[in-house]
Amino acid sequence: MAWNNTNPELSVSKRSNYALREEALQLAKSFPENSPTAIITHGANPGMVSHFVKQALLNIAETIQETNSNSSSSSSSITATTTFPSNKSAWAEFAKSLGVQAIHISERDTQYTNLPRNSTDFFNTWSVDGFLSEGCQPAEMGWGTHEKNLPSDGARHDFGCGSAIYLNRPGAGTRVRSWTPRGGPHLGFLITHSEAISIADYFTAKRGDEVTFRPTVHYAYRPCDTAVLALEELAVQNWDPEYFTNKKVMVDEIVDGYDDLGVLIMGTNPLTSKPYAYWYGSELDSKTAKQRAEYNSATTLQVTSAILAAFIWAIKNPRKGVVEPEELPFDEILDVMEPYISPINGVFTDWNPLTGRGKLFPESIDTSDPWQFKNLRVE
Repeated sequence: MAWNNTNPELSVSKRSNYALREEALQLAKSFPENSPTAIITHGANPGMVSHFVKQALLNIAETIQETNSNSSSSSSSITATTTFPSNKSAWAEFAKSLGVQAIHISERDTQYTNLPRNSTDFFNTWSVDGFLSEGCQPAEMGWGTHEKNLPSDGARHDFGCGSAIYLNRPGAGTRVRSWTPRGGPHLGFLITHSEAISIADYFTAKRGDEVTFRPTVHYAYRPCDTAVLALEELAVQNWDPEYFTNKKVMVDEIVDGYDDLGVLIMGTNPLTSKPYAYWYGSELDSKTAKQRAEYNSATTLQVTSAILAAFIWAIKNPRKGVVEPEELPFDEILDVMEPYISPINGVFTDWNPLTGRGKLFPESIDTSDPWQFKNLRVE
């Protein structure tokens, strides 16, 4: 298959990251055992965030266990956290035991510049061409077993592992409600990223061929202000990336700001049946990033440190074949990255997407389950 995410002659499904991943994994099957290590999709996201998910789940389990030990209840199905799950199926069952329903790759970038901007300018804190490419692909997400209804513009793929769906609209034109610690609630763009598919696939629990558990997973990205303006112009131009004639990845032009990039785990506490949300990730500011590694911003250092960590693992493990981020030892990768991307913090929040909804105008929401995608999506 000749994969091209902007080829209108291909179906929307075939222009997706789901299709690209399936093609890559199919190719990997043709390689002999002990092939040279090839780590695919390992930057900040995709990449780093998959390791954040595992650490966040361990932190959530520890908190729930502590709460349980302080209560009168003595029964719990949650796996002890003195050791962590050892394989894909164990991690999936672990997440299921924690009542996980949805996972956002929740990012808020506040880095700013004093550069004047024209309508044909696209300034960003990482690859402009990459952002335009992803933004014009369909919005994609891993689709969870807790979801009650497929979106009206949603569709399933008729090939592959079946872990994800797509919307018949671009990610740059789709927004969702999310949350980060310093920024609080935000409306993020549901830009397609391969981690939405690979994380959902990795945390799929099965009984035979029946899927018994899978979380909904997707990106919720609030880029820097100047990039938001460019995305609005992209929509005005009917998703024509060629409209932008001046593209710049800002580094020295950044005056200040931070990039909070992490995972927001949302679920229902298995002991109390109450909803919870927990964010875990890097809260790096631009000035600190430049002090640690010249010629970087907060965004680029989160990316390059993840690449460095993957290189180190590959050197130590030269014959592992094609490897996705979820298959790497999360603790080893984060140990390499921590000096560059710290502070790494985790925090519970009482935020949910239903807060304050429906006061001025009626909305179609599901009050019985805050973590339904219909509640998180901005219509």
